[in-house]
Amino acid sequence: MSHKILILPGDGIGPEIVAEAVKVLEHLRDRRGLQVELEHALVGGAAVDATGTPLPEETLALARAADAVLLGAVGGPRWEGLERERRPERGLLGLRSALGLFANLRPALLYPQLAQASTLKAEVVAGLDLMIVRELTGGIYFGRPRGIRTLENGEREGFNTLVYRESEIERIGRVAFETARRRHHRLCSVDKANVLECSELWREVMTRLGEAYPDVELSHMYVDNATMQLVRAPKQFDVMVTTNMFGDILSDCAAMLTGSIGMLPSASLNAEGRGMYEPIHGSAPDIAGRGIANPLATILSVAMLLRHSLGRPDLAGAVEQAVARVLDRGLRTPDIATAGTRQVGTAEMGDAVVAALDEFEHTDTGGRT
Repeated sequence: MSHKILILPGDGIGPEIVAEAVKVLEHLRDRRGLQVELEHALVGGAAVDATGTPLPEETLALARAADAVLLGAVGGPRWEGLERERRPERGLLGLRSALGLFANLRPALLYPQLAQASTLKAEVVAGLDLMIVRELTGGIYFGRPRGIRTLENGEREGFNTLVYRESEIERIGRVAFETARRRHHRLCSVDKANVLECSELWREVMTRLGEAYPDVELSHMYVDNATMQLVRAPKQFDVMVTTNMFGDILSDCAAMLTGSIGMLPSASLNAEGRGMYEPIHGSAPDIAGRGIANPLATILSVAMLLRHSLGRPDLAGAVEQAVARVLDRGLRTPDIATAGTRQVGTAEMGDAVVAALDEFEHTDTGGRT
């Protein structure tokens, strides 16, 4: 059976890094028998420029019909002056909501070859391998009412609503507990239950849900402490589960433990296992068009796509092995370059991964993502 994959390059460095990920998919299609059909569409600022909206109906229809979506990045300063509903980020939020992508998996794994690239001491981060499970379609990013209003005295006031239903918390909790079962059976739920009623409910539901998973050790941590602990002793964590906004912040913090935000992929899944896959970094307009962006997070997002939506852990493992082999050879984009390594550009890094895929038979390694 052939799978449909929708390619959304997006803005900034998005087209550059997605092009290298597409090389990997095309190689797997042409040389490894992966049955896929690749379709392309616009989203974000590129869609605004072409159609006036960040999420055209044509793009949404293709996304709904696809087995998986591969996204580059959206946004940039050139669109910041637009009214909120036309900004590129609204296209991303619209996709998440329309496709029901409630579970965001963000692995933070330090490749041993990059220990010196981390801003923390090597002994603190060596062996780091954690998973952040972020709720993605609720919380303060989607809560209503929201807006900016003018008070009677003429002063302007911005307001947002943080809201979670029990069913939403339980749904993401089950994903997190099941993820912990496949790893090291430890789950840390991150909240702010000491000051937020919404977090108080979050903790109650997670605690109750934990009774159904006696083999998983559940702990709770306030988000401010969790942020500190990620920097102080990150290897204490196995799986972390948290809300939309907290997960957004914590996963970017975790990214820097691994040497570069350019190394971290992500998967956003719905209840049926269909998903959207993207690097966790942004569009980086300051380096767009210079051919120096790191495509490895996007290529590793392809590995997650193969594993979670297409059911091909063998090919996912092969992609992950290829990335590791390229790093073994000392190839580095500028963001992960250290003394004694060879700097390469975006396209050369992508070509190196494809070449490494040719060097060994694909096997199911169990995978990192």
